[in-house]
Amino acid sequence: MHPHPIARSPAPGPDTLPATLAPERPGEPASDSAATLRFLLSPQAHAPDAGTVELIETHMSWVVLDAHQALKLKKPVCYPPLFDCRTLAAREHDGRAELRVNRRLAPDVYLGLLAVQRDQGHWSLLPETALPAPGQTVDWLVQMRRLPADRMLDRLIADARLQPAQVDALALTLSRFYQQALPAPVDEAALLARHRHEQALNRQVLSAGRFGLAEAAPALDRLDAAIEQHAELLRQRVRQHRIVDGHGDLRPEHVCLVEPPVVIDALAFNDGLRQVDPFEELVALALECERLGAAWAGQRLLACCGERLDDLPDPALLQIYRAGRALLRARLAVAHLLDAQPTWPAHWLALGRRYIALSLGPQPGNAGRDPPAIPPQPDRP
Repeated sequence: MHPHPIARSPAPGPDTLPATLAPERPGEPASDSAATLRFLLSPQAHAPDAGTVELIETHMSWVVLDAHQALKLKKPVCYPPLFDCRTLAAREHDGRAELRVNRRLAPDVYLGLLAVQRDQGHWSLLPETALPAPGQTVDWLVQMRRLPADRMLDRLIADARLQPAQVDALALTLSRFYQQALPAPVDEAALLARHRHEQALNRQVLSAGRFGLAEAAPALDRLDAAIEQHAELLRQRVRQHRIVDGHGDLRPEHVCLVEPPVVIDALAFNDGLRQVDPFEELVALALECERLGAAWAGQRLLACCGERLDDLPDPALLQIYRAGRALLRARLAVAHLLDAQPTWPAHWLALGRRYIALSLGPQPGNAGRDPPAIPPQPDRP
């Protein structure tokens, strides 16, 4: 459920802001977020050797990048019922949750919270240890160490550089994480209700006539039938205490294969979205590896984790997880077309079709290729 970037570019500079922050009328004062972002894009917010500053914008955040770090500023927006960061206190709370959740799999990446301080017209970034300070805290940032882009899993797959030993190292990291993860307080009925609810949302979006996705109906029907036919398999996972506080958004672009591997961008804004069967997340990651052209990596990851976790779920359950995650990704891709001014609509529709096909099982031949890519983007944090 982590949103794709809606804008990514070299920073426009402190005198030019993204359209989402531009004043509606000439002379209209900038919002507090606009003033904060102006400061973050200025040289004063970065070390002398910071290099080029870049800006990423998603539906929920702005991320300012330099050569050494990523500074994440949450937008003062609300997406009920999951996300509400309209107040300073809410953004501080969200930042602390992000540190807590993500330090489990990337302890050396998530460095801490920074207070954005303003004092008589002067701006500064202060760590919590420097507080209290004379100025006023106007916002909070999550400070992250920037990761090497060429070691991200999606980049390694794209460049045909991914090695079996790297997959094995990732399997070890993830297996240890799941072995130590706290059990999730979810009961059998709630787990089944969640799968059915997600399916209802999938059907609502993917069946909309405006998108012309005729192939969605049989895929949705097939998953509905599988959930009802194999509901007992889902209930068993609860009784076996297999549902844990996991990552919530395990995808190749969140995996960096340094030594040891780290995984970033766990879902922090809603605890319920992280209450998962480890194999639901692992199947989702394997699905993405397959989509990118490295099905072998996903298969190896599942086998290694199954051995280390001493767990081998029923193949019918794994197919439910695969289809559910694929249709979720299809829904999120197609949902970009619901924006007032969608960016790259042909890409999102084609990607939705790709995920619908993947929901039915491994795709041979040319069906394994992705739709035309989004125009090239700068490196991620």
